[in-house]
This record gives sequence, C-alpha cells and structure tokens, in this order.
Amino acid sequence: MRESLAALLLLAVACGHAHAGAWTLKRHHWQIISDFEIARASYGYDGHARPDAPIKFDKIYSKTLGEYGWSDRLTLVVAPEYSTAVSSWNGGAPVTAIDMGLEGGARYLLTDAFGVLSLQATLKYAGPFDLSHGPIQKYDSNGRGATRSEEARLLYGTSFKLFGRDGFADVEAAERFITAPRPNETAIDLTAGLWFGSKTMVMAQSFNTISGGDAEPPYTYFRENKLELSLVRCLTDRWSVQLGAYVAPAGQNTVAEQGVSLSIWSHR
Repeated sequence: MRESLAALLLLAVACGHAHAGAWTLKRHHWQIISDFEIARASYGYDGHARPDAPIKFDKIYSKTLGEYGWSDRLTLVVAPEYSTAVSSWNGGAPVTAIDMGLEGGARYLLTDAFGVLSLQATLKYAGPFDLSHGPIQKYDSNGRGATRSEEARLLYGTSFKLFGRDGFADVEAAERFITAPRPNETAIDLTAGLWFGSKTMVMAQSFNTISGGDAEPPYTYFRENKLELSLVRCLTDRWSVQLGAYVAPAGQNTVAEQGVSLSIWSHR
C-alpha cells in the first residue's frame, strides 16, 4: 500500500542491500515500482473515532512509481495512479468514484554523515476524490474539479544489524498543502525491514495521516492510521516482487480498510 498513501514509501532494492525512502539513487540509475491493491471495508470510524460508522466500501488502486538519479544527490520522481471505488453509506445506493492522479518532484540528499537525511518536494494533481488515502467522501452533485497538492517531506534512513541480519529503518514526516475544499494534511510514515538471507526481506510499515482543521463541506477533519506487513523476494539482480496485507486499526471519519497488495520492482 502506498497510501497513502501514500501516503506513499519510496523503496529501492538490490538483492542483499536495502535502501529506504531517504536514500537517493546513483547518477543515471533508475527504478520502477508498479503497485496494485484491492481493499474493502465493512464499517468506518465515525467522528468520535468509534468503529461503528455504517459504511460499505470496495476499492481497486494502482500506482507506478518511477525514479531517476539525476546525480548521486538528486533523484527525480514521477508517479501516475488510477483508482476506482464503490461505497455505500448507511445502506443507501452504492456510489462509484473513479480517480486519476499524477505526482512529480525530486528528492535531495542533505547529508549521509549519520544515516541518510534527505528532503523531497512534490506536486500532485488528482481528481476530486483522490482515493490514494484519506476518507472517501460522498459525491457532491455540484461537481468538483481537480485538486492540487504540494508536499514537503523530510526523510531519515539508517541501516542496522539485528541477530546478525541486515536491516534498515526509515522515518518520514510530510506536510501537504491542498486546494480547497479538501483540508491540508500532515503525514508520518514509519518503515522497518529485515533481511532473511540474501533474497528475502520482511517489512513492517505504519502510515499515519492527520488532516488540518480547514476542511470545507462536504469534506471533514479526519485521521487515518494503517499498518502493513509485507514480504519482498528478489527474483533476479534487476527484478523483485512484494506481497503485502494491511489493516486500518484506528481512525476518525475514515473507512476501516483491509487490503492486499502486489508490487513489481525493476531497477538498474
């Protein structure tokens, strides 16, 4: 899941070595990660964070992340996405939402003196629903145009040894400035990965998004928390596959998503 959205996570892997989102690519190197997710929810979290909102929800989401090392310190990023969802509120008629988005920007390595610290800036254009993360709002019969999101993200990554195995940790904090009527957002994403041998890695991730208080109807304040566990397997020196599952154990004014994801990674 790249909730989130995003959130979404920037991850490059060479068999036996892991590099999380804070790392930049080497000059003229590239990577492509194609992600496909299926999610559902049989209830949602209401305005008091209680898991009893009467919602039924099904979503299909896909995203392709492309990165290119302009230099050893600067990596260019582009990420088109497509999603569709069907939601039913309080037993009402199902509503179908279709959304497309395009995000682009760059990540710059600030220092690698104590782990890796980098800064990323992106600009995203999406449809009125932006199904990559956050609550799925009722459709506004008046219609809403495309939304624009400007994001500034600070990333820190480090490698470690655990029981003689290679591992890494990645911490990211982002602020998103979004056009009305959607509220601005603050995101905190956490990732830990541990290698079992030279070709298999287990990853645990936490994706957390909190909206600002500037939402305009029909949007509302929301809080979204998701946990994902996945397995990464290197197939060749250039190709890897990731299988994962995620849940939303807490939230406010969001759906309680449960989903599975499949990602194919290619890099050089």
